[in-house]
Amino acid sequence: MTIHAGIIAAGKVSEYRTGVLVRRRELSRRFTLQCTRQQQNSFTLRFVPDTRAVFEALRIERERGAMSERPDGFRDSPGSSSLGPSNVGAPSFSSPITRQDLPIGVFDSGVGGLTVLRALRSHLPDERFIYLGDTARLPYGTKSRDSVLRYSMQAAEFLIRRGIKYLVIACNTASSVSVEALRERFAPVPVIGVIEPGATAGCAASKSGEIGVIATEGTVLGGAYQRAIAAIRPDAVVVAQPCSLFVSLAEEGWTEGPIAEAIAHRYLDEVFASHPAIDTLLLGCTHFPLLIDALKTVVRPSVAIVDSAETTALALAKDLVARGLAAQRRRAPAISLMATDSPQRFARVGSRFLGEEFESQQVELVDLTG
Repeated sequence: MTIHAGIIAAGKVSEYRTGVLVRRRELSRRFTLQCTRQQQNSFTLRFVPDTRAVFEALRIERERGAMSERPDGFRDSPGSSSLGPSNVGAPSFSSPITRQDLPIGVFDSGVGGLTVLRALRSHLPDERFIYLGDTARLPYGTKSRDSVLRYSMQAAEFLIRRGIKYLVIACNTASSVSVEALRERFAPVPVIGVIEPGATAGCAASKSGEIGVIATEGTVLGGAYQRAIAAIRPDAVVVAQPCSLFVSLAEEGWTEGPIAEAIAHRYLDEVFASHPAIDTLLLGCTHFPLLIDALKTVVRPSVAIVDSAETTALALAKDLVARGLAAQRRRAPAISLMATDSPQRFARVGSRFLGEEFESQQVELVDLTG
């Protein structure tokens, strides 16, 4: 007897499937999988298998040549948009699914991480993505370290159970608190945050060794970028400036013009006046890429502006190849968007961050606490 094995959300076989058949006896060695017979050849899964066990089962079946069978219906919906849950994790298969075919999971406390997703889609056009915005509990920056770690664990576990090959923490606060803990907890699924790639790129871009970092107050006070830069370049001078109003400007869409420029001058004029050797400005918040045009009117033309979203995308692209996880076949791009509260606001504000309009109906409302 064979059964469909996959990462099933909310106990529904139809919501997400890996697209490969595996023998029950191989799975049962790794975890308990209870099936209820519905019809002669139909079963309902009552247990959610772990991603790592599925990967191992896939390997065993591949070695035994038992992966030639595929269930029907693993195709994108005809005429569907590139956005939405119906398109992710269900590509058309001319050969058995592999780990490379799985989507990349991305999570943030809200919409800011969509700038990271935007950069990822630009640099990785053949990959598929699942994005989770924990909008019910934003912002993470005002929460305790223990709370942020707990939220990050819940978000990561949710995405792991959806079946991902790589986890991206698209939140500066979560990256500073949880990246090592998530790597340990969810190995062998690799994990990347936004701080390390940003700090690395900032150090590489600076000739003078004086680097300006702008971020939210929580990120600045937490010192994550200061520590990351010091670890890479101990002689660097880091000048960190909180620019919390930039978050509101980005979400309201006031990203250029006299208001945005006046606030940028208020935050940065004194910084550059007192530290004229700063030649690199690192954007330490995923909201801030939307304000690059306003920032360019304030800083000197010689100052390099480093976007941590772009640097994270480049670092991930390189690591996917190094790990043998890059998508091996060209496919139509697709993403699945999820939020823990208010899909309407998520769509309205998030469209600006993603650089593409989408509707609230394309956002799946999920609960991470259940």
